[in-house]
Amino acid sequence: MNPVTIMIIDDEPQMRKLIRTFLEIEGYDVVEATDGLNALSLMTECQPHLIIVDVMMPYMDGFTFAKEIKRTSTVPLIFLSAKGEEWDKIQGLKLGGDDYIVKPFLPGELVARVESVLRRSYQHKTEEDTLTIGPLVIDNVAHTVQIHDKPLTLTRKEFGLLHLLAKNKGRVYSRGQLLHLVWGEEHQSSERTVDTHIKTLRIKMGKDGDLIETVWGIGYKFEV
Repeated sequence: MNPVTIMIIDDEPQMRKLIRTFLEIEGYDVVEATDGLNALSLMTECQPHLIIVDVMMPYMDGFTFAKEIKRTSTVPLIFLSAKGEEWDKIQGLKLGGDDYIVKPFLPGELVARVESVLRRSYQHKTEEDTLTIGPLVIDNVAHTVQIHDKPLTLTRKEFGLLHLLAKNKGRVYSRGQLLHLVWGEEHQSSERTVDTHIKTLRIKMGKDGDLIETVWGIGYKFEV
């Protein structure tokens, strides 16, 4: 089983070192980032199973980072903050945070919170939640994709299209069906939107973009 990767985002080197030390003792892989912008750039190279993010940082604070990352990912978040006011905790949870820890804290408490969030986020995961097809590994629980063992960063709609087509390999879907199934019944997008997303998805997949085949006059299908 691959080790669990946790990203720490904090502008204080000593705090990152402290958290890293205790997480590595527990067997976790750790990636460090100095602020939200640095973390976003690292997300193109790694896909952590959980992110611990400080709220107050320069360049991009924790709340702003959460807004950005939740647009394309469902990775669980734990906020750290020296501010323990109720409003801050509520704001963090509203932004998709799974927990909120006030500094200073006991390292053992942090590790226990990490274990709890990971358990809640991934305990119901089954083999059906992970699809391996060709060079792709698609995790429908964490909403992550790897291609040739490298992370592929996708928007929610791109992920939805890829997962639907790959899961139903060989089946042809019309643009209208894809709109209905991925965008939902209340969508107001045109069928050209599907073409645009497919084009972007193929570009991101590089040489493997041709796994998504165009069926002229009908729509698209996934074929290995």
